[in-house]
Amino acid sequence: MGVRIDMTPMVDVAFLLLIFFMVTTVFRTPRAMEINVPPDKDVKIEIAQSKVLMLRAVEGDQIYWNMATEKPAVVALKDLRKVLNDKARQFYNPKTKESDLNVVIKVERAAKFHNLVEMIDALSLAKITRFGFAPFTDDDKKQIGGA
Repeated sequence: MGVRIDMTPMVDVAFLLLIFFMVTTVFRTPRAMEINVPPDKDVKIEIAQSKVLMLRAVEGDQIYWNMATEKPAVVALKDLRKVLNDKARQFYNPKTKESDLNVVIKVERAAKFHNLVEMIDALSLAKITRFGFAPFTDDDKKQIGGA
């Protein structure tokens, strides 16, 4: 006297539910990063040098930072966020509700890519939205060499 339960209807319902959720699910929409590009190559945008923070990533996981014409100083990745938070607070503009600080990132060719990612993450966490990239020049090497 064997009792047999027919599982076929339950499997049908399970697959119907699976198909229903696959079809009706809305996946996360991709978000694009807003990039402000000057309208013309010849247009110069004046920014006060006192509001420019320079970040330089060099070989050997070293990151240098300086404001305006200050001498570059080494900062560890773990301390970079604190430096950026302090500067973002210092340049906070209550009218625009964001920092007026502009950050220029320069990465030496031999630097590691993860340092660049960490710097951008630290900027994002400090809510600094104005940053750009510039080529790493020999002049940068001289400035860092004197640090």
